[in-house]
Amino acid sequence: MLDNAKIKNADELEFAVFCIENIAIRLGKSAEKVYQALAEKSDILNSYIIPGYEMLHTQSKDYIVDDIISLMEERGIQI
Repeated sequence: MLDNAKIKNADELEFAVFCIENIAIRLGKSAEKVYQALAEKSDILNSYIIPGYEMLHTQSKDYIVDDIISLMEERGIQI
């Protein structure tokens, strides 16, 4: 399991926004609701997305979105 991490630079911030926006588009939900699900209802943003930035950002958009949505489903996170 990855350690909790805070956003350290503009690249990680851009990546977090990219993930949130693309999940919102895929699910037909607002980016605000997706952010709440990833950062407030769960800790996926700081425990998975940010620590996994180096590996995740090299993948395709569809892979990243599918991966995070699968993790949300595994953890029972609803939007």
